[in-house]
Amino acid sequence: MEYLYMLQQALAWAVSIFWLYQLVISICSLVKLKDKPMLENKQNRFMAIVPAHNEENVIGNLVQSLKNQDYPKELYDIYVIADNCTDNTACIAKEAGAIVYERFDTQNKTKGYALQWFLQQKIKEDAPYDAFCVFDADNIVDSNFIKNMNKKLCQGETVVQGYRDIKNPTDSWITAGYAIFYWTMNRFYHLARYNVGLSPLINGTGFMVRFDAIKPDGWDTQTLTEDIEFSLKRIIKGKKLGWATDAIVYDEQPVGFKQSWSQRSRWTVGHIQCMKTYTKDLVYAIKEHKTLMNVDGLLYILGSIPMFVVTLVLLLLNFVIYMGSGMSGADLLVNIARYIIPTFFGPILMGIIIMKLDKKPIKSMLKGLAMYPFFLGSWLVINFKCLFKQETKWEKIEHVRDIKINEVA
Repeated sequence: MEYLYMLQQALAWAVSIFWLYQLVISICSLVKLKDKPMLENKQNRFMAIVPAHNEENVIGNLVQSLKNQDYPKELYDIYVIADNCTDNTACIAKEAGAIVYERFDTQNKTKGYALQWFLQQKIKEDAPYDAFCVFDADNIVDSNFIKNMNKKLCQGETVVQGYRDIKNPTDSWITAGYAIFYWTMNRFYHLARYNVGLSPLINGTGFMVRFDAIKPDGWDTQTLTEDIEFSLKRIIKGKKLGWATDAIVYDEQPVGFKQSWSQRSRWTVGHIQCMKTYTKDLVYAIKEHKTLMNVDGLLYILGSIPMFVVTLVLLLLNFVIYMGSGMSGADLLVNIARYIIPTFFGPILMGIIIMKLDKKPIKSMLKGLAMYPFFLGSWLVINFKCLFKQETKWEKIEHVRDIKINEVA
């Protein structure tokens, strides 16, 4: 029993130190720093790239929002990769003004493969672009997005994540959960790390990459979370990613629980794939570069599934010690509450703080805030399920709203 108690204390300290570190970094998002100096005064040339699979209902709105950018029209082109489409995505995108590349590959169907297929062509062409931005087909883009990303390029940034907002946050408690989650990540993860010289991560959509940064290999990713994989590979090389709060993209989230479950299951499996592939490289990168940025990158991947498993083991140890008469019932309840309250109810307070800081409407999100513990709780169940059964099947998100940029911006 003594050894179990020692193990319990060691794990408790490990979990506490991990979350204390996250809290300290998050507080740094409240610090307002001076803007980085401009290294050059140039209007760069961009590609706006949109991988799309059967997105006829939303692709037109995205292309229109990209055509309405406050940026010289001759300095950016809109490319839609119609990826294994069986609907009118390609035709609608062409009519809206995009340059369409049609791709048919039933074996390699993920977004990462589509980006690699397209970018390899542009690399071989030696296409005259300075950078590219990637969007999901259900996005709509703020009119200042490319202008603000151009500023980041001129400040010397190479890979920059924009502010991922939600275009349908009040449609259901599920979309509200996504909104609170992404608003929290935007400020307390990405902005906080950018402020203290650590590295944010690219986050699926609304990001910019300097074209030269991917030459000659292209978009070389293999996992289901190609965005996290690309970010970790940069961090392993000792290269920071950037953050742009004023480059805003609005993303549509699934309304129903079933689709959300499937989507978040894929993300969890992708994290597990990244953990298996890159944990060792992240450890070696710490030895090579000796920077807190590399340590932070390792903590990110360890903070997903490994920290979840450690917490489960810790909770189990509490029950084992209690059953062995090494802990009173009151102590057991207190120990359990130490994890239940911060995990399920702390995020509600954090969500309110985020909405206050970022001037988000709280009244319309009250139901979402009340249900947020269930949203996070279901994610914990997904994590547990993915420890034993890892599904990789992609399921299309049905788009139920025709939302244009003027309705959210």
